Amino acid sequence: MTTVGIIGLGYVGLPAYPGTTRERVVPLLEESGLAAGRDFHVAFSPERVDPGRTDFTLRNTPKVVGGLTEACAERAEAIYGIVCDQLVRVATLEAAELTKLLENIFRSVNIALVNELAMLTDRMHIDIWEVVDAATKPYRFMRLQPGPGMGGHCLPVDPFYLSWRAREFDMTTEFIELAGKINQQMPYHCVAKVQRALNDAGGPVKGSRIALLGVSYKPGVGDIRESPALKILTLLSALGAELRYHDPHVPTLPDHGLSSIPLEEALQDADLVLIVTAHPGVDHELVLQRAKLVVDLRGITRGSRVENVVRL
Repeated sequence: MTTVGIIGLGYVGLPAYPGTTRERVVPLLEESGLAAGRDFHVAFSPERVDPGRTDFTLRNTPKVVGGLTEACAERAEAIYGIVCDQLVRVATLEAAELTKLLENIFRSVNIALVNELAMLTDRMHIDIWEVVDAATKPYRFMRLQPGPGMGGHCLPVDPFYLSWRAREFDMTTEFIELAGKINQQMPYHCVAKVQRALNDAGGPVKGSRIALLGVSYKPGVGDIRESPALKILTLLSALGAELRYHDPHVPTLPDHGLSSIPLEEALQDADLVLIVTAHPGVDHELVLQRAKLVVDLRGITRGSRVENVVRL
């Protein structure tokens, strides 16, 4: 073979429903006149990272590899084996593509479950955080916490690649699509919590000064892709709120005409402080001391006995 190529669409964040590499990428590469599997190797190895984490890296996270041919897979293993401690070989490109989707769909569905329970317990006047903390069965249960919705470049969108693909096989993946709908609904539920909190305090949303703490999609990172904070900002703005935000990882939000301001400035004369993303290093104790009213969407204030806190 004159050329060796390793195709890893998952790594660069492109959609990779089962069949993407074989049906879309290989024909493009073969327009060169070379034949995949004969003149060059093609393999798929999905991205597996958790932004902000340092305990799991490319080195110690198992690397899934699937090749167009046996020789392609072997060549991919030889290359990835240089930088990865553990390789997980699967039989086909499609199996490798679906592995990433399964892992992300698993999280999407379980997050949707706890978010739906959060909306239900809100109506039932049950503390969802107490329920989550009490769910301590040591086997076959994975703790997940509710929140304002999912963000990032994978979880909010990857499940829908499979849903789209499934329709070509005359199947509707209702379970997956329902989970996506529930998670997309969470920003609306959170804004409703803000409305009720302000109403109970004797004020409308319109004209209220609302400070958002954290606008990235997860703690400790500056990634705002698909962040539920952006939807919350849009909804509150449409209701006439005067908005400001503090996020040490996101200096500006050009689409919203906002820039991050210091925490104390954000708290000053704010009618309500909305904790959307609980970044480490942010002084949430100061928030509880200074803020007139706090709506906590992340449960960071659990254990506090301050009366001016409303939790998701």
